[in-house]
Amino acid sequence: MMLGLRRTLVLAGLAIFALGGTTASASSPKQRTAALQAVAPSPPAEPEAPPPQPRVYLFRGAMGPIFSTGMDTLAEKLTKAGLKADVYEFTICRFVADRAISTYREDPAPIVLIGHSMGGLCSIIFAEKLAEENIPVSLVVTIDPAHASGNVPLNVERFINIFLSDSVLGGGDIVAEPGYRGHYASFDLKELKKISHINIDKASDIHAQLVDMVTQLSRVPEQTVGDAVPLRYLVPPGSKVELWDSGIKLPMRKGETLERVSSLYRVPLWSLAQANPTLGNTAFAKGQEIVIPRHLLPAGIDEKGMRDGRQ
Repeated sequence: MMLGLRRTLVLAGLAIFALGGTTASASSPKQRTAALQAVAPSPPAEPEAPPPQPRVYLFRGAMGPIFSTGMDTLAEKLTKAGLKADVYEFTICRFVADRAISTYREDPAPIVLIGHSMGGLCSIIFAEKLAEENIPVSLVVTIDPAHASGNVPLNVERFINIFLSDSVLGGGDIVAEPGYRGHYASFDLKELKKISHINIDKASDIHAQLVDMVTQLSRVPEQTVGDAVPLRYLVPPGSKVELWDSGIKLPMRKGETLERVSSLYRVPLWSLAQANPTLGNTAFAKGQEIVIPRHLLPAGIDEKGMRDGRQ
C-alpha cells in the first residue's frame, strides 16, 4: 500500500516537472526572439547618392587654337579636378547646345559655360537656347567677351563677367535681363596693365578660382539664403582679382566702419567702398545695412555665418 502511494507521488511529481519543462521550453523561443529583437542593431541606412558633378562646356574665341589656348589649359585643370570639361570652337555653339540639351534630358546634371572673346558671346547664346527648353544653367563665366554679346538670361543661376572695358577685341560689358534674380558679378580689369585680351584667358590665379568655384557647385544650393546683390567692380591697379559671385546686405553694429568690416570679413577695403559708394568711413548707425561681397556658399553656410565673419 505504502509502495503504491509512494509510486503515485513520484509519478505525479514527474508529470508536474514534465509539464513545467514543456511550458518553459514552449515559451523560451519567444523570449529569446524578443531578446534578440531588443538588442539587434537596425539595418544600416542606405547611403545617399552623391550629387551629379557639373558638365563644363568651354568655348574659344576667334582663331581659338592660337589665341584662346587658355580655355584648353583651364579644361585640363578642371578634368584633373575630376570634372567633365570639353573645349569647343564658338562657331559650333548652337550644335553643341542642342547636343547638351539632349544629354541633359537623358541624364540631368549642373551645366557650366565658360567662354573667351567670341566664346563668351557663344556662352550667352548657349544659355538662351537652354532657357527655351526650361533648362537651368548653374554658372556662366565670360572672359573679355565680344561687344555683341547679349544679356544674361533668366535661367542662369550665377553669372560672372571678367573683362577689359577698353578692349577692342573684347570689352563686352554684359548686363542681365530685367527681372534677373540670380547671382551677378562684373569685374573690369582695364586698370591692370599687364592684362590684355590675348592673355586674360590664361591667368593662373583666375583659373584656380574658377576650378574651385566649379568643384563647389554640387554642394551649393540653387539659391543661397537671402537676396543676392549684383556687384560691379573696377579692379584698382595692383589689386588681386578675387572672384566674388554676388553681394549680400547685412546689418551693422553701432560704431562699425568700412575698415572694421573689411578686416572682419576679410575683403579689401576698395571692394566695400565700390559696393557702397554713398558711405564714407564714418561710424555706422545700429542696424544700418551695407553690401558685402561673398563667394559661393556651400550648403549649410548662410547669412548667420557671414555675420559671424565667416565666408
